[in-house]
Amino acid sequence: MQLVAAMNPCRCGHLGDPALACSRAPKCAADYQSKVSGPLLDRIDLHVEVDPVSAADLAKPYQSEPSAAVAERVANARAVQTMRREETGARTNAELSGDALDTYATPDEAGQRLLIQAAEAMRLSARGYTRMLRVARTIADLAGAEQVGRIHIAEALSYRRQAPRG
Repeated sequence: MQLVAAMNPCRCGHLGDPALACSRAPKCAADYQSKVSGPLLDRIDLHVEVDPVSAADLAKPYQSEPSAAVAERVANARAVQTMRREETGARTNAELSGDALDTYATPDEAGQRLLIQAAEAMRLSARGYTRMLRVARTIADLAGAEQVGRIHIAEALSYRRQAPRG
């Protein structure tokens, strides 16, 4: 199952825009975002904040990685996960648990230190910690890395959002 969701940063949707931001910011944003519970946020693996795009930016030519290159990288990562399925029974990294998670997603020493520091600082739940490992394993697969490293943990943490604290 996959959940994709979108949310404005505040009730009016203009937080961070000096020309349109409401006079109640940042309290307005904190009140609005606190309506989403921590346990629900804990179940969402990737959080990506997207800044508004100006008309001038839309008119500029955009340089991006070709779709074929991205598709090839994803296909390679999926092939690695398919090979793992024979040993673990898990179709994807999202399904890794227990010994399989320990075997395939345990980061190197530097990655482990970063993850422990971040887990304490961000007050990750056991669910959040496990989700970080799974996301980091997927990032490592996309990079073609055999072991999860510090760089993969760092990227996985960058997609994590903490529950708002009011």
